[in-house]
Amino acid sequence: MAAGGEIDLVTRLQVDDSAISDTAEIDESLYSRQLYVLGHEAMKRMGASNILIVGLKGLGVEIAKNIALAGVKSLTLYDPTPAAISDLSSQFFLHLDDVGKPRDVVTAPRVAELNAYTPVLIHKSPSLTENLDQYDKYQVVVLTNQSLQDQLIIGDYCHAKGIYVVFTNTYGLFGSIFCDFGDKFNCIDPTGENPVSGIVADINEDGLVTVHDETRHGLVDGDYVIFSELEGMEGLNGAEPRKVSVKGRYTFSIGNVSGLGQYRRGGLFRQVKMPVIIDFKPISTSFRTPEFVQSDFAKFDRPPLLHVGFEALSAYIRSQGRPPRPMNDDDATVLVGSVKTFIEKEKLDLEIGENEEKIIRELSYQAQGDLNPMAAFFGGLAAQEVLKAVSGKFHPIKQWFYFDSLESIPTRSTRSEELCKPIGSRYDGQITVFGTEYQEKLANVKQFLVGAGAIGCEMLKNWAMIGLGVGSKGKVNITDMDSIEKSNLNRQFLFRSKDVGQMKSDCAAKAVTAMNPDLNGHIVCLKDRVSPETEHIFDEEFWEDLDGVTNALDNVEARTYVDARCVFFHKPLLESGTLGTKGNTQVVIPNLTESYSSSHDPPELSFPMCTLRSFPNKIEHTIAWARELFETSFVNSAETVNLYLTQPNYLRSMQNNDRQLNLETIRDYLVTDKPLSFEDCIIWARMLFEDNYSRAPQQLMYTFPIDAVTSTGAPFWSGPKRAPVALKFDAKNPTHFGFIVAAANLHAFNYNINTNGRR
Repeated sequence: MAAGGEIDLVTRLQVDDSAISDTAEIDESLYSRQLYVLGHEAMKRMGASNILIVGLKGLGVEIAKNIALAGVKSLTLYDPTPAAISDLSSQFFLHLDDVGKPRDVVTAPRVAELNAYTPVLIHKSPSLTENLDQYDKYQVVVLTNQSLQDQLIIGDYCHAKGIYVVFTNTYGLFGSIFCDFGDKFNCIDPTGENPVSGIVADINEDGLVTVHDETRHGLVDGDYVIFSELEGMEGLNGAEPRKVSVKGRYTFSIGNVSGLGQYRRGGLFRQVKMPVIIDFKPISTSFRTPEFVQSDFAKFDRPPLLHVGFEALSAYIRSQGRPPRPMNDDDATVLVGSVKTFIEKEKLDLEIGENEEKIIRELSYQAQGDLNPMAAFFGGLAAQEVLKAVSGKFHPIKQWFYFDSLESIPTRSTRSEELCKPIGSRYDGQITVFGTEYQEKLANVKQFLVGAGAIGCEMLKNWAMIGLGVGSKGKVNITDMDSIEKSNLNRQFLFRSKDVGQMKSDCAAKAVTAMNPDLNGHIVCLKDRVSPETEHIFDEEFWEDLDGVTNALDNVEARTYVDARCVFFHKPLLESGTLGTKGNTQVVIPNLTESYSSSHDPPELSFPMCTLRSFPNKIEHTIAWARELFETSFVNSAETVNLYLTQPNYLRSMQNNDRQLNLETIRDYLVTDKPLSFEDCIIWARMLFEDNYSRAPQQLMYTFPIDAVTSTGAPFWSGPKRAPVALKFDAKNPTHFGFIVAAANLHAFNYNINTNGRR
């Protein structure tokens, strides 16, 4: 895009806050998965929030990208610093011809393309710490790679004003996050998990609740529950939530139950999500009495050391006007001395031994480093904290989080001051950490990406930034047989609205080549499923030529096949997946680790048919029953009739135990119940309702009356068995009416009858 066009667009983006509506309609086709995880209320809170992000190197733009995709009222960016060529190591929205231009001016229009529902503005200010009331219009202020002095000034002001802050910094393989969401922050749902529920088997006089041993209660200490349908302790039904103390897998205590009578039978419990009030300290107070969230329990003592190390590094940069030089021992010695001075001055309970000094030296060596993988990791975490702040869902970081990935330092590549010196390359932010020798190895990797969806887009972006496969021998292979849908756009950020309907692999390759033109000619796009049927495409020569494989798939079958190929050809595999807010990563190294297929997920639960038809007591039971009813009414019967009509020898090929049932199905569908019009389909649907929701419950209650007892004298309708209530059809009830409409249309579809009755 021409510079003039960018300036015009930025000018249009600089609108007054009044131009942004206080409430925005949620586009459920775009945010369907996010709505499922967060819910409408949290999404509405996000849609009423104004966010400011300061600093637009790789870390800042990762946060901006994630928040823009999630959807907020407005996203404002600030970083007037001219872009440098080293920024291209991690800032994927900067191009080579942007060097020298203000980062926010060139970045804002490209972030705005991610989501038409989120206006992207540019914050105008000559200084971050003058006129602090400039922050009053924001709900959250995010600072990236800013000095500790600025963080203290801005953080204390925002705390006093009730403005949430997230501060984050990365230096090479080191990173930190600080969160302050003010006094008495209301976390409405700390876990985001669905509330658990179950059936009560007994409540004794001490308040000990026993559940039926079909499943564990799933509660933890401090949870709250409410009760319903209890007989004998009716005072608990609908009463205030009771706090739980877990006593075992099938028992928990609810405290004093005196005066409530004696439990007789029945009853359900359901977990109630109770808000948690969290007090955050301002950064000036928290800095000397920090609370750490542990990132790695193998490095239990690391956060306090890095806390002091980051403070000393900030002081070094302020006094010297620059960060320590890469792999420079003199600068590292100064930083180590500063850390020791800080510890002595503040009388901290820290000792600097040989190992601790080595870590601080690495912090000095890598201070100029700007790594895309670290920016992506901390950008994801920081964006999550912003969304936690504005939505109130999920427990936030309280208050400091430090992480290092020193295990990533290569052992087979040389590092030295000469090899880690910046060379005026787009990869300088990486070279300062790993050296030119390692960069050359990355450039000549041959990698295979299976799937170009949400994870695939992130992987390709990361590879483009680190220069994977851009060398004379390097190559990136991508395959994905899917096309882009609108619902993909809020998490597969390489795609835009104009790409809907196009193939994912082609669009993803085009997008990352624009981010790093060095990839041009090094990406091979395929549109084939990796499976036994395509082994003529992904043949022996193809697999032998690879250095590694990355799975970004959405089904177990394909994962298992790719894993088997990697095991056979001795190729390393990076396996990953997500489910809502959860995710997993598995690194498979030939002859060193177990493969993906070496472990298996537990089998899916199955339920006895008698439980589904007569005694359902969980939502899973009703879902399984509904699926069975759908298969029986609209799938299996139609398939049986189609086989009879298309295969002359079908009757002879039927098994004896299926013969009578299949013959009755064919008779009913082709003779007895064959509809001639859509009205006949409505009659059929009405009878389906009557059979399942009226006659079946009546028959069950006739067989087992409400006062029936078992052979031991215990009430039959107790425990997991709950007496059903027969429904009386009501055309004004939207659920009843909706069932008839859906069933009639499906029945008509099977017979190719339209709603006007024409055949």
